[in-house]
Amino acid sequence: MSFPKKGKFFPTKSGYADTGWPDEESDFAAAIAAALNRSLGPTRAGAKTVSAWTGANEKTVKNWFSGRYGPSGQHLVDLARHSDEVLGTFLAMAGREDLMVATKLVAAEQAITELLIAVRRLSDRAED
Repeated sequence: MSFPKKGKFFPTKSGYADTGWPDEESDFAAAIAAALNRSLGPTRAGAKTVSAWTGANEKTVKNWFSGRYGPSGQHLVDLARHSDEVLGTFLAMAGREDLMVATKLVAAEQAITELLIAVRRLSDRAED
């Protein structure tokens, strides 16, 4: 028996070919898709933004948004660099939620520092 002319997998009972990937791969793709949709929304503009971030083809990015496939390698790094949602999802899947808490604390500290600087500037102007 030979493989069909289109693709290298035999269709299942539902008519769709089995991708051969384990469930963890589809869970990963679904989790990244959910993070992308929370971060940018399921819009064409979101796909274009992610495409600009990663240099990936827009069709590839749309597959990430739909959860059909997940990013790998440098694309995942680029997504994590630009999206806190993707970074948090990745760290949670790796069992390293503590690192995400640490990054949020650093971001909060920076925001408080910036706020204090702004308040001091206003105070200095009011005294003059």
